[in-house]
Amino acid sequence: MNDKQIYVAFITPQLKQEFDSLNQGKFEDKKLYEFIDRATDDLKKDPTCGTKIKKQQWPKEYIKKYNITNLWKYDLPNAWRLIYTIESDEIKIMNIILEWFTHKEYEKRFNY
Repeated sequence: MNDKQIYVAFITPQLKQEFDSLNQGKFEDKKLYEFIDRATDDLKKDPTCGTKIKKQQWPKEYIKKYNITNLWKYDLPNAWRLIYTIESDEIKIMNIILEWFTHKEYEKRFNY
């Protein structure tokens, strides 16, 4: 059994602010806020509940900008995608949200 504390964070304060502002937006934004909020709850229970993305599919931008060693996709409702990475040490597991976007934007970012 894993006794490590599990956390979810956003890669930048700006991304966290974007997330928080969704709750103040129009109906669609509020729904997206709820979807992401539910995803963070799921990630706190099981960091690997998303789909692991193969290394050869990682956007070079993520490697350069964030120096990632793993990459995961969490499918949100309405064809939205949440992209995150996992970091851990002896005492904690940190799910770090990199971005979210529509499926179409996801396909473009990952060159599908």
